Amino acid sequence: MKTSLLGTMLGLAILAGSGAASASPSAEAKSAYAQAKDRADANYKADKARCAGITGNPHDVCMAEADAARVRTREEASAQYDNTLKAYTRSRMKIADANYDVDKAKCGALTGNDKDVCIKQAKSTLIAAQADAKADKKTIEARTDARDDKRAAEYKVALEKCDAYAGAPKDSCVAAAKSQYGK
Repeated sequence: MKTSLLGTMLGLAILAGSGAASASPSAEAKSAYAQAKDRADANYKADKARCAGITGNPHDVCMAEADAARVRTREEASAQYDNTLKAYTRSRMKIADANYDVDKAKCGALTGNDKDVCIKQAKSTLIAAQADAKADKKTIEARTDARDDKRAAEYKVALEKCDAYAGAPKDSCVAAAKSQYGK
């Protein structure tokens, strides 16, 4: 799980650094997404077959883990395919829900207070994962807004510097500023 979280965070960092995502996914991205979905489904079928020989609560845990692995693979692929902050956040939320289901299944073998504590711990872990996803989204949005504000201010400074010129040199200066700041 830690590696998938690190991968997701790396994707968020790349997304934040690159600004906006491209308008449409490439053919390679579509192919990679389809392959990831197929791989997730194939692994799920294999895990489900492995779980068939197990009974009782271990079976429930095995099935929840198989489902969580499928959700993780599909959601990470979907987030990479969409390549938006909203997609990455949605992916992390769904992965957290799937991990919660695994934790609840593990609690099924317990009784009494131990089970109550286990379920409360699972819920706490879910809430923490969801809060982290929301906080990361807000942090990235704030950094993006700050970067945009800084660029807008730098653009205004560049235009102000162009006011020192007249005629063709001023036009050239303004064009250079627009080009540099993407206006």
